[in-house]
Amino acid sequence: MAITKTHPIKSTLKAAIDYICNPEKTDSQLLVSSFGCAAETADIEFAWTRRHSIDKGTNLGRHLIQAFEPGEVSAQEAHEIGMELAEKILGGKYEFVLTTHIDKDHIHNHLIFNAVSFQDHKHYHSNKRSYHEIRRISDRICKEHGLSVIIPGKEKGKSHIEHQAAQSGTSYKAKLKAAIDRLIPTSTSLEDLLFRLQREGYEIKRGKYISARASNQERFTRMKTLGMDYTEEAIVARIAGASRPSKQPKQRDNRVSLLIDIQNNIKARQSAGYHHWATIENLKRAAATMNFITEHEISSYEELMERCDAASAATFRTKAALRDIEQKISDLTVLSKHITTYRELKPIYDRYKAASDKEKFLRGFESEIILFEAAARAIQAAGLSKLPSHEKLKSEMEELTARRIALHSEYKKAQKEEREYDTLRQNVNTLLDNPLNKEKEKAMELL
Repeated sequence: MAITKTHPIKSTLKAAIDYICNPEKTDSQLLVSSFGCAAETADIEFAWTRRHSIDKGTNLGRHLIQAFEPGEVSAQEAHEIGMELAEKILGGKYEFVLTTHIDKDHIHNHLIFNAVSFQDHKHYHSNKRSYHEIRRISDRICKEHGLSVIIPGKEKGKSHIEHQAAQSGTSYKAKLKAAIDRLIPTSTSLEDLLFRLQREGYEIKRGKYISARASNQERFTRMKTLGMDYTEEAIVARIAGASRPSKQPKQRDNRVSLLIDIQNNIKARQSAGYHHWATIENLKRAAATMNFITEHEISSYEELMERCDAASAATFRTKAALRDIEQKISDLTVLSKHITTYRELKPIYDRYKAASDKEKFLRGFESEIILFEAAARAIQAAGLSKLPSHEKLKSEMEELTARRIALHSEYKKAQKEEREYDTLRQNVNTLLDNPLNKEKEKAMELL
């Protein structure tokens, strides 16, 4: 599991970058990466990008920390996860420096990125939504790498801080939910429940919504923010004997769902009611599986396996093509930045080369000279003998973007088909391994 936190950098950008690039913390800077800039000149390049922005905002950059559980990940894998996170949340629009620190028991990443995009020169908007998006992407990447994550579901909508508080038993929301769950079976009405909460030390506030506050709690908690099971309507229904809204079955769609493993399901062994429901549900899912096979004219097990393999191969090919396009877009975006910088600073650099006192000239234009030489190196590394026009770069970017949009749609479709066939394969294997089916096969052989 990775914990993330972020804060703005308002005045100490160079010091912050120097800190995260400390060789003693980054395995002699082997765990240092950057995008759109060089780690050594990142502060200068950030400032140059900001100079071109009309809406600069108030921050020089943002500092994101991603920390992992001790012993759960290697330094190299943590760095790879950090790069994936940076690419996803920044979309190739912001210069950044990423480092992985190994000087603590827990390996952690430091990501410092420009507060202004070098692509469109708009400043980065940080708010609750953007932070939750960072958390969601971080959790998804960790899951893809086989790391533990905060499990969604009953705790959907809970902030990361609330999750940690709930784990340690200090969450006011968790305690209020537990109190309501405990009191509902003995309450006769909503008013009775609120009265019982008051007897346990909660202060109740009425208004458009009912709120409760523990004796040592600073702010009131609206009961509706606890989740769908704790709205006034849900509590009244639960007191009357209805099940929780979150436990009520969802409306069935036409998708093939995975069969429930009743034999190895702990809940099915403990609850006769759940066992009965799961048995009936499996009959419906088995019927949906057979309908799919019939509708798609799959005539044999071998043909099903061929369809599964074809779906998996299509997803792999499309994903590879999408990654290739995204890399080309990223490379072209950075190259465009360097070409623009080169053109803007070429007159200053020509004056520098022609100056009789280069040391004096350099003292007045050191940042510009550093940026120009960095841009020149990047253009040379790209193998360009002639700078392409702005119109040509724009046209190429538009073509790549259109291709990426088409591939992304194709990839989502391929993923859906692969998941569908994988579920179908598992269901067919389960049905073929069913002891009842084997007995029927033996009986047919005896006839």
